[in-house]
Amino acid sequence: MPELPEVETYRRYFTETALGQIVTRIEVEDQRQLTTDFDTLQQALKGAQFTEVQRIGKHFLITLSTGKILVLHFGMTGDLAYYRDDEDTPRFARVVFYFKNGFRLAFIDSRKFGRVGLAESVEAYRQEKSLGPDALDITYPQLQASLEKRKAPIKSLLLDQKILAGIGNWIADEVLFQAQLFPAKPANQLTPAEFQRLHTAIQNVLHTAIEQEAVYQNFPKSFLIHARGWDDAALKPSERQVCPQHRERLQLSKVGGRTTYFCPICQPE
Repeated sequence: MPELPEVETYRRYFTETALGQIVTRIEVEDQRQLTTDFDTLQQALKGAQFTEVQRIGKHFLITLSTGKILVLHFGMTGDLAYYRDDEDTPRFARVVFYFKNGFRLAFIDSRKFGRVGLAESVEAYRQEKSLGPDALDITYPQLQASLEKRKAPIKSLLLDQKILAGIGNWIADEVLFQAQLFPAKPANQLTPAEFQRLHTAIQNVLHTAIEQEAVYQNFPKSFLIHARGWDDAALKPSERQVCPQHRERLQLSKVGGRTTYFCPICQPE
């Protein structure tokens, strides 16, 4: 599933390709993927220019020259492709934006869980979805102030998009491993030093993932993600589900209903 690092990669790709383009028309394969009816969407986009693009967590927001916002949500398998000719149309291109310069942008989605629609403004959309600060933008004081009085497990709070937009399950596990924090520890029991480690780990994990364009196999070997049991051909079976630091067997538990990987030595209860 596209997480914050993938969506940030898409944002940068969009900036280098489709930003500034003028839309002439759109094609939609399955209108059930639209959150705005087709005629309204077509009318809003025809002749409009893509003037700005931003990301809040995993949400992708394109400002039109009319002031309206085009919203792309990538679901489980979403992606983008900028191309020119029919023969280059990617497989599973569900929505295609045609531009005045002759190029096109495809919204790709093999499993059709992605959505495309309009919003009145970025702020209206943020309020509608109850999105907190973007995980890349939040400051240490903001993070501490939003968590220090809460009794819930720290992992559950990291996954709450109202508190922090953009952190998914594997990112939360990685952040807590790098910060050496027990996932079920109540947030109001964290010390100032632990809050500082948490903020540093959030930034380090996200920036590393973005720098590697979300190709997880290229992450540092010190990252927990390699040991989660995913299909990584570079790892031997003995290296899966063991701590990259101590070779200790990882423990699995449920925190807030989510499967959680952690090292009992690096992240003691």
